[in-house]
Amino acid sequence: MILLIIYVAVFALSFFVVRKVLRGAMTRSDFTSLKTVTFGDESAVRPDRWASVISVVTIFLLWGAFTGSKWVPIHAPGPFVGETQFTYTLEAPDGTRDDATVYAQVFKVGEEVSAPEVDPGDGFAKNDSIVVGAWRSELLLMDKNDEVSRSDGARVVAIDGQPVDQGGAVEVADGTVVVTSKGALNFSPSKGMQMEPIWLPAPEAVVARVGEIASQGYQNFTLWEHLYWSLVRVIVGFFFGALVGIPLGYAMGLSDWFRGWFDPIVEFMRPVPPLALIPLVIIWAGIGETGKIILLFLAALWIMTIAARAGVSGVAISKVHAAYSLGASKWQLMRYVIMPNSLPEIFTGARVAMGVCWGTVVAAELVAAEKGAGMMIMVASRFQLTDIVLMGIILIGVIGYGIDILMRKAEKWLVPWKGRV
Repeated sequence: MILLIIYVAVFALSFFVVRKVLRGAMTRSDFTSLKTVTFGDESAVRPDRWASVISVVTIFLLWGAFTGSKWVPIHAPGPFVGETQFTYTLEAPDGTRDDATVYAQVFKVGEEVSAPEVDPGDGFAKNDSIVVGAWRSELLLMDKNDEVSRSDGARVVAIDGQPVDQGGAVEVADGTVVVTSKGALNFSPSKGMQMEPIWLPAPEAVVARVGEIASQGYQNFTLWEHLYWSLVRVIVGFFFGALVGIPLGYAMGLSDWFRGWFDPIVEFMRPVPPLALIPLVIIWAGIGETGKIILLFLAALWIMTIAARAGVSGVAISKVHAAYSLGASKWQLMRYVIMPNSLPEIFTGARVAMGVCWGTVVAAELVAAEKGAGMMIMVASRFQLTDIVLMGIILIGVIGYGIDILMRKAEKWLVPWKGRV
């Protein structure tokens, strides 16, 4: 919640600064700047580069700040590390009470430390010491050295002078002490606001993993082999999905018979997630590469079909009438009117289908895959290697974003009339 609030605050502040302060000093001379009406015109909306840069930098800074990264100058409060102490009050069966102090050594997980030596004191409640890792907790069985134990009827009645019952908790100087239902003490040092590395590692840890796996490999294959095979599977599956889906979409958009025949099939399969088809694909095609390609093919097929059908249906009827009035044949109408006007919808569908394929390849590589980014992520997750999991997710996102940029460039080159006619 705190991260979300900070992110929204940065968004609002950046919007105000860029739009109200910097934008006045910036002038545009592109096609969009010549338009007199821009609100509601999709072709007039272009990514604001300032917003893109600030967004990425903000995410990186928040990531570093809440993981204690050395790459960012500001950090959120981290977990307590060092020496601390608290006092508990032990009540004997006869009602007498005595205080004992517990000295705690809190260390960073992975370090080797020993419990500090303490003077046990003269009372029946003896001083004690414990060691506990940051973000962890430690159970203290105080009867091990107290003269009166819980089995004798003794019980803890206060922590640092604050009354407490079994099952209760007390905030102490650098953490929380809980009296368990059995009467023992459980000490949890303050966790702060930073994420534990096992849940979210710092950016430098992820980058270090990239270098390590790139040079040494992971699960018998290099990082580049993992990424290469995932990319090949996605491209091949998407290619065949588009190869079948686009003509099928055109046929459904141009023929009522094709529309009636295939519409129930397409509309039935469209909401079915590709992951639900994995068992069926394994039964039909086995666990080899063929099954993975078929799964990715099905992930792209219905999206490309609907995109092509929508592209045909969206052609203005006035353009069709104009072409017929000029003596165009059906092939000429298809070549010069329908196909050019449907390309924007097809490119939009292709970008969506490519994203779905990348999301599906991770699941596809769960099935007896020896290499691939998805396999690497899933194997690492079993051993809680979060840095490798995060590395794989980032690399998949970067590659997917790069492909999307290439598709935008191709659309701009192949469909220069988009938004202008």
